[in-house]
Amino acid sequence: MKGLIPALYSAFIYVLFLVTFLYTIGFVEGVVVPKTIDSGEAGGLWASLAVDTVLLGIFAVQHSLMARPGFKRVWTKLVPEVSERSTYVLFASAALALLLWQWRPLPAPIWTIEDPLWAGMVLGLSWTGWGVVLLSTFLISHFHLFGLSQGFARLFRLQAPKSDFTTPLFYKWIRHPLYLGFLMAFWAAPRMSLGHLFFAIATTGYILIGIWFEERDLVGQFGERYIRYRGEAGMLFPRLPSARKPDAVSVTQVRRPS
Repeated sequence: MKGLIPALYSAFIYVLFLVTFLYTIGFVEGVVVPKTIDSGEAGGLWASLAVDTVLLGIFAVQHSLMARPGFKRVWTKLVPEVSERSTYVLFASAALALLLWQWRPLPAPIWTIEDPLWAGMVLGLSWTGWGVVLLSTFLISHFHLFGLSQGFARLFRLQAPKSDFTTPLFYKWIRHPLYLGFLMAFWAAPRMSLGHLFFAIATTGYILIGIWFEERDLVGQFGERYIRYRGEAGMLFPRLPSARKPDAVSVTQVRRPS
C-alpha cells in the first residue's frame, strides 16, 4: 500500500495534467473545446485586461515559486518527496485550468492573414510548436518531469535517475527548445486578436523571466559544466559558430528536470 498510493496519486495527477494540456491546445488554436481564447462574451477593455493579468500572474507565481530549490526543501517537509513533483503538477494544472475557465476574450483583430497558403503555413508552424513542446518533454524524461517516475518508484523498485544526461536532438543546439515550442504555438496565428496578442506577450515575458531563474539554478547545480554548455548552445535559437564563445568546448551533458 505504501507504494500503491503514491503511484495512483501520480497517475491521477498525470491524467489531470494531460486533459488540461490538451484543452490548452484547443484553447489557443480555437478548435474542439467549448471555450477558446477568443470565445465568450467580450467585456470592457480594462476590466478584461485586469482579470487576464491576474490569471496569468497566478499561474506565473505558482509555476516559478514552487519550482525553486529553496521552496522544494521546505515543501518536502510537508509533502512526501515521492509525491512532490506530482503535487507541483497538480497546482500548475489547477492554475492553468483557472486561467482557461475565467479568461476574458478581447476579440478585436490585430492581424488576419487572408491568403489560404500563408495562413496554412502559419497555422502549421503553430502546430509544429506544440509538437516541439511534447517531443522536448520526452527528450528530458517526460515521465520524470510530470511525476510518474517518482510516484511509481517504490511500487516497481525503480532507482532515481541520475542528474545528468546527454543532450539529444534539439538540445545539442538550443538550451530551451520546450520554451521555443510554446513561443511558436502562441505567436504563429493566422488571425491574431487583441486578447491572443496580450496572452502571447505576457507568456513570452514569463518565459524569459523563467529562463533566467532556471539557468541560475542550473549553474548552481552543475557549475562549470552548464556554463560551458551555455556558451555553446543558443538559448532559444541555434547559435552560429561565429557567435560561440571562444573558450566554449563541446559538451554532451546538461540537465534532467528536478
